[in-house]
Amino acid sequence: TELITAMILAGGVGSRVGADRPKQFVEVLEKPILAYTIELFQNMQEVDSIAVVCHKEWISYLTEMIEKYHLSKVEWIVPGGETFQKSVLNGVRFLEKKLALEDMVLVHYGAAPFTSKRIIQDAIQVCKEHRMSVSCTPCYQLMGTNDEDRTSCKWVDRDQYIQIASPQCFQMSYIKEIYDRAEQKNIIDTTEPHVTSLMYALGEVIYQSYGDQTNIKITTKEDIFLFEGYALAKARQTEQEH
Repeated sequence: TELITAMILAGGVGSRVGADRPKQFVEVLEKPILAYTIELFQNMQEVDSIAVVCHKEWISYLTEMIEKYHLSKVEWIVPGGETFQKSVLNGVRFLEKKLALEDMVLVHYGAAPFTSKRIIQDAIQVCKEHRMSVSCTPCYQLMGTNDEDRTSCKWVDRDQYIQIASPQCFQMSYIKEIYDRAEQKNIIDTTEPHVTSLMYALGEVIYQSYGDQTNIKITTKEDIFLFEGYALAKARQTEQEH
């Protein structure tokens, strides 16, 4: 049977949160955000192994973190690249030497710890049917155009759009093919920031898997604050269950 590997992207320098470190290493309740993210996949029986694509300067910190939180499924640490796309490419090129073509890769942002079992399971399910899947969320807020001088002049039908999140799940043969074609066409440097952007550029169809409003990626200080509340609620829930 095919193996499932989670590829966690922690190569960014994400300074928008205003902390002294990349956002995936910011601590919430004394534990790095990245540890929460990796634990999601560590605790899924469907996931066989984990690869972390990590910012070069943070690899030793990551190694200690993996030991401290007993993240035993992390088999590989891959150095990140200059851009998001290059980090994914490094991860893909590394994993294609380790995995079979029918194996699956769950690509996930290190700073997206809100994801749930249901989201990951559906990503795997849809990928089994279509060779790929992306966790997508409806646009819940009303939407309008973003025009000059902070004005908005036109209503936009939100039902015609989706928000694209992670995990994004791919059969190894599929994601390898996407990057092979993108390299041949020389569009990797000009197409940011995701595998999905490359797919759109190459005229591929994206198959949607389940997503919900909680599955945000941490981008700002406010998001860290939200996650702290979420982590506290989860801890309380676990206490009650035991």
